[in-house]
Amino acid sequence: MAILNENDIQKRLIENTALFNNIYVINQTFDILPDSKAHYGASINFQDIQELRSEFLTELYCSIINWVYSSEKYAELKKLYVEAGRSEEAACVAIHEKARNKFRGSKDSNNLLIQGQLGELLLFHFIQKCMQAVPLLRKMKITTSREHERFGADAIHFKFDNGKPIIILGEAKTYTSDYKFNTAFNDAINSILTTYSEHKDELHLYLHEDFLDMEMNEVAEKYLNNTLENVEVHLVSIVVYNETQALNVTSESDIKEQIKKIIEERYANFDKNKIDLKTNAILNRITYIVFPIWKLDELAS
Repeated sequence: MAILNENDIQKRLIENTALFNNIYVINQTFDILPDSKAHYGASINFQDIQELRSEFLTELYCSIINWVYSSEKYAELKKLYVEAGRSEEAACVAIHEKARNKFRGSKDSNNLLIQGQLGELLLFHFIQKCMQAVPLLRKMKITTSREHERFGADAIHFKFDNGKPIIILGEAKTYTSDYKFNTAFNDAINSILTTYSEHKDELHLYLHEDFLDMEMNEVAEKYLNNTLENVEVHLVSIVVYNETQALNVTSESDIKEQIKKIIEERYANFDKNKIDLKTNAILNRITYIVFPIWKLDELAS
């Protein structure tokens, strides 16, 4: 079987426009290292002076199934449910319920798990929307598998950039406590560096298992065997944190300008000495996403 091409990747990208209609996204250069490229800021969107909080949550909730199952796996499950005597509509409901239960994890899961999954779900969407890369390894299946210990990257995606194969490693940090942005951002950098050093071991562990579909399995195998020519590894880190700086609710454009300034300040106030580009050259290929959420603990619950 021939390895995937750029058209194949584009066809595999999920449709998440409805979700991003409810997310305010900023893409620009910020006062952060590396400063040679643009990074992202984001928040829940506003319509006039109303935060689209419930709309954002609804779309995010509905997208859980895209995170858990590929389109091929969804079709396979739907076929099985229909053959078992369900209508197509009932089969779809059953698959969504199955995905929802996987998202919430085991019976002893706590709110911290849900917070972490919230960040990972957003990371999944940003990598597909902004980086145009599809999942190489579906982490949710590993998270909910009793036979496998959960470790490693929060996301491993794949794409082509002008014909060049790109592996994207992603990490998500979600902190609901007040005044934790710098802690979260520092943790995100340290975590992504660990992920980079260990990601091949992780791919070796899950190669030829159900966590990769057939075409993705071939990509992973070629990467691990060093037969995926001219491949590069890039990093993405999303920091979702509880913002406490009050907004002056006046107009939609003014609110968004305030959010933009808050994100710019968060980037600028981070200690750049903690980003060592000389020692860790891979950090020159990192893309940051900073996502403040007001009353994040309430949203996570």
